[in-house]
Amino acid sequence: YAYLMTPDLRAVSSDARKRLEAIEAAGDLGIGFTLATRDLEIRGAGELLGEDQSGQIETVGFSLYMELLERAVAAIKAGKPSHLDAPLPTLRGGNEVNLRLQALIPEDYLPDVHERLIFYKRIANAGRIESLDDLKAEMIDRFGSLPVALANLFRVTALKLACQALGIAKLDAGAASGRIDFEPDTPVQPMQVIELARAEPSAFRLQDGSTLRFNAPLEDAEARLGFVEALLERLAEGESTRLAANA
Repeated sequence: YAYLMTPDLRAVSSDARKRLEAIEAAGDLGIGFTLATRDLEIRGAGELLGEDQSGQIETVGFSLYMELLERAVAAIKAGKPSHLDAPLPTLRGGNEVNLRLQALIPEDYLPDVHERLIFYKRIANAGRIESLDDLKAEMIDRFGSLPVALANLFRVTALKLACQALGIAKLDAGAASGRIDFEPDTPVQPMQVIELARAEPSAFRLQDGSTLRFNAPLEDAEARLGFVEALLERLAEGESTRLAANA
């Protein structure tokens, strides 16, 4: 047994009384998460995923801060210097895909916010299509058929993996047009993109040697996803053909 003695409650601060009440209420095993959550409510956690932060997180944003922190930790573990001034696209998951559509885990599909955050992290950290498929099967098994917004999230994440493989820094698509920005070390050959633009000049246009612009009727989310998926497949097929020819 542990006996915790306190002074008269009138002699302690309001926050201290709230903490004592939380400890008193948390008498069961495994209550640590609930107690930590209550502590955050008492002292305030700031706007964790927003702009109202302090220190370096406020300067660079939560996502980028976590990427920089992860890269620094990985470098320390590998015994290498951490070059935090390296270009940001070299960060894992630095590829940006913006299709202007709803891609999320709906609250009515998975009400528990803690579980939603866990699945968001697992989806974002999936490094292979097979891993995404396993996660998709797990969610269907546990929570039922995927709603459209969640299915979109899986497809957008798969597009990010494809962009990483093809050295695409940014993919942006709207209702009528879009663009693909290639990284300097992309495996996609310039002539492949040039030939694409020559074959369909009304649909594709190469700009500045590293940006492919496209025009197409992409009003709804399904049309947008389908067009982009097919375009990346064409680029991937061209790269595969080049590698086979070299072999």
